[in-house]
Amino acid sequence: MKDKITGAIAAGHPKTVEAGKWMFEMGGNAFDAIVAATLAAFVVEFTLSSAGGGGFLLARTRERENFLFDFFCQTPRARKGVSEIDFYPVSIHFGGGIQDFHIGRGSIATPGALLGLREVQKKLGRLPFSVLAEPAIEYARNGFIFTRYNAFCCKLLEPILWRDPEGIKFYAPGGKLLQEGDRCVMTDFANTLEYLSTSGIEDFYRGEIARCIAKDLSEGGYLTLEDLAGYRSIVRAPLKTTYRGYEILTNPPPSSGGILIAFALKLLERYDLSEIPPFGREHWEILTEVMAVTNRARAEGYDRHIHREGIDREFLAPEFIETYANKRGSTTHISVLDSEGNAASATFSNGEGSAYTVPGTGITLNNMLGEADLNPLGFHHWPLDRRMSSMMSPTILLENGEPRFVLGSGGSNRIRTAIFQVISHLVDFRRSIDLAVNHPRIHWENGELCIEPFEGREEILETAIFPDGTKVVRWEEPSMFFGGVHAVGILPSGEFTATGDPRRDGVGLVMSNP
Repeated sequence: MKDKITGAIAAGHPKTVEAGKWMFEMGGNAFDAIVAATLAAFVVEFTLSSAGGGGFLLARTRERENFLFDFFCQTPRARKGVSEIDFYPVSIHFGGGIQDFHIGRGSIATPGALLGLREVQKKLGRLPFSVLAEPAIEYARNGFIFTRYNAFCCKLLEPILWRDPEGIKFYAPGGKLLQEGDRCVMTDFANTLEYLSTSGIEDFYRGEIARCIAKDLSEGGYLTLEDLAGYRSIVRAPLKTTYRGYEILTNPPPSSGGILIAFALKLLERYDLSEIPPFGREHWEILTEVMAVTNRARAEGYDRHIHREGIDREFLAPEFIETYANKRGSTTHISVLDSEGNAASATFSNGEGSAYTVPGTGITLNNMLGEADLNPLGFHHWPLDRRMSSMMSPTILLENGEPRFVLGSGGSNRIRTAIFQVISHLVDFRRSIDLAVNHPRIHWENGELCIEPFEGREEILETAIFPDGTKVVRWEEPSMFFGGVHAVGILPSGEFTATGDPRRDGVGLVMSNP
């Protein structure tokens, strides 16, 4: 007899995937699996995620209900003079490009990760939160072996990590950064998560941990006890759009990634891609043009209006898209499907980290107020006490009302172009998830086209026509710079498939019972 498929999961680390697998084995559903996996990622993907960060979880239930859980970071309720703020730049070298980030205590926004995950568990899960936290606690207390990608991320973020005296205790315990094959132990975080998972998440927002954070940030930071106590997780209706017969669910405003993906797909839909050779010169030109036009539309018609009621309808209105058609970023992701028809897509981030770990807790706080792509109006000019915008775009594609693909990506401001390209591969060219995720990517922004290596690249670049003023940057190997799309899907046969992005050592797993 054929094995019964219980679920599929794709994520950025073997232990993240294992945590989700354990929940399926214990009778949990896709939402239990994704919450447990996210908590585990706070440990084994600590350079990309943290209980001190935030994110989004898109849920499609077997009853065909759709929910977008917004537990991203909130801006503080008050500002201080910039001269009082601990806020400074660091440069991160990605290999083929350099990106500047700002860190320090003044870069910390109100985190929402723990509260949001608890809300998902209460509304859609089957297992107690304390059970969902068990894998993360085990990995933190007993340690996990550093992978090649763990070591790479630490080396990449070294200019930030060395500025965090509390964090050094677990990622550089001997005075140097842990290397591949070393064991990483996070005892403080194990104790903190065990306490919070049994006594209640509220202590992080209103109890002793909150008071410790507020006291430490009273000099140099914006965050206060009132900011923490006032934080709320928000359940939103997902943004809905269509693309060549598929219904797409993704992250709505005030976040930016989902609506920009929807805009780009609406532009791409105007081209009959069946009439051109796939991945040839004309195809690359079209993708680049779509990215450039989407960026222009964002700057002119979206960034200053993200909190306005109905901005999604205005921005995606056919007449607005027509005006542009005629003109011719550290994050991680988890995707889950189960055999009951539930689908879950979660993207979460700690930014690059603020170089501040809460003493005695093992929780590193975010630097969302220092991420340029999250502050389109400029640093220190954010609206007070408002949910921040984000490029994070957990996404589900429905076919005939049923989940067909679940995907999302890390990668800062490259998230939207990574997801956009993978969706095009899946829908336009009917490629497998594995081929769609692994295909070389491009990213156009601010007049610069970054392009991964592929056979025939130089011949195409010799004759390709890109938007005026485009500078081409040739990357010599695939890179995490271009995102990390972890995706799961259902094949026409009804079987599950799962693929983790090799750019971030991703892992895909399909689970079955004998």
